[in-house]
Amino acid sequence: MQKKTMAVLVLLALVAALPQVLQVKYFIHLAVLAMLWAMVAQGTNFIQGYAGYVSIVQGGFMGVGAYSSAWLSMNTGLPVWLAFVAAPLCTAVVALCVGYPSLRVKGHYFAIVTMAFNMVIFIFLVNAIGLTGGESGLSRIPAPPGFTLLGQEVDFQNRAHYYYLVLLALVCSSVLAAWLVRSRAGRIWQAIRQNEMYTEALGVATWRYKLLAFVASALYAGSAGALYAHYVGFINPTPFSVDASMNAILAVILGGSATLSGPMVGAVLVVALPEMLRIAETFRFIAYGVLLMLAVMYFPRGLVPMLAGWFRPGQ
Repeated sequence: MQKKTMAVLVLLALVAALPQVLQVKYFIHLAVLAMLWAMVAQGTNFIQGYAGYVSIVQGGFMGVGAYSSAWLSMNTGLPVWLAFVAAPLCTAVVALCVGYPSLRVKGHYFAIVTMAFNMVIFIFLVNAIGLTGGESGLSRIPAPPGFTLLGQEVDFQNRAHYYYLVLLALVCSSVLAAWLVRSRAGRIWQAIRQNEMYTEALGVATWRYKLLAFVASALYAGSAGALYAHYVGFINPTPFSVDASMNAILAVILGGSATLSGPMVGAVLVVALPEMLRIAETFRFIAYGVLLMLAVMYFPRGLVPMLAGWFRPGQ
């Protein structure tokens, strides 16, 4: 067995053992949030890390997934498990509508246009009171129904049990991400990031692949949003603002863009750093900003590529 595969299996075993080790339920809650952000960041990595386009609408897509899944399960009688499937599909439809006009512009203009769409989604969630409950949001969102597995009762209202559901979703999404970035689409995304004009000159319809990266990133954000909604049981528009999109971008930058493990490391940092800085409550957001600034200045390629460079022979 290759060393890299062995390392992944050991890390997965350690992560799976966390709920048995952590005695404080709040830490399990933070771990669930970190895994959800890891899913969002992995999707963001498709369009930002591999294709080279900074998207500031991932928070909005997460909101579309969360509200779609919650609304369908509460108002149509759709089973929660089917709502989990429907939510990312709804998000993909929205992403197609957003991505087609947005990808006609490049660079900073693309980032600004997507940020505007995030604001449109946020304003819709606030004002479509009949559908979303407005600023009051939706409450009593049902958890997935439990079942018996190997003689053990699985209850997803139990925080530790939900942890394993999110972990399973993260593993599946990571495997899919690894396959995607090694596919023809993934190679073309990297070619677009290196030189889009040259890639077009080779006869590649780059807009199709950029749209694919954009929709794939939305699918990941929508899935994470659906899992979040049924985990917390209550949602309002606040967690799905532009701030959430900025956190997804930060997770990719901090961990290492265009790497598979980087967004996951970055997501852990984005969730953990503000909590660790609570010891200095008054200054924690200032300290958080300074740390992020130093990180971008001194390891602009991200934490994972920097550490890989240290341990690589000849570096």
